[in-house]
Amino acid sequence: MTGRLVATVQGRRDSALLLLARLAIAPVFFLSGRTKVEGLFTLTDSTIELFRTEYALPLLPPVVAAWAAASAEHLFPILLVLGLGTRVAALGLLGMTTVIEVFVYPDAWPTHLSWAGLLVPLLVQGAGRYSLDARFASRQP
Repeated sequence: MTGRLVATVQGRRDSALLLLARLAIAPVFFLSGRTKVEGLFTLTDSTIELFRTEYALPLLPPVVAAWAAASAEHLFPILLVLGLGTRVAALGLLGMTTVIEVFVYPDAWPTHLSWAGLLVPLLVQGAGRYSLDARFASRQP
């Protein structure tokens, strides 16, 4: 009985920490995505210019990179908050963080490391019990 109680408490604690990580990192990316668009989802001219100059990536044209970044910064945080496709969303944002660190702002590693510190547990452990991922997994036969 005691072992099961400890496991239940630890599972809830871990799930609460995963929920906190999801809720902490999601607005960082979502709000960044909102700065790239106007209205519902129209890229601004300044966003495209930023991807031509300051955010220039070696293999992607600026317009493609801008669309990809804005889309990812809107979609993945919403998925994280819902706890739906959490590992995919965390991997996408971790990949974006890596690209930003390597190609755009290499001196911002303390910030990027803090983002990775929130994303890696989500990638490894998933969303936890307080998520749609857990709800859908519990419905499977």
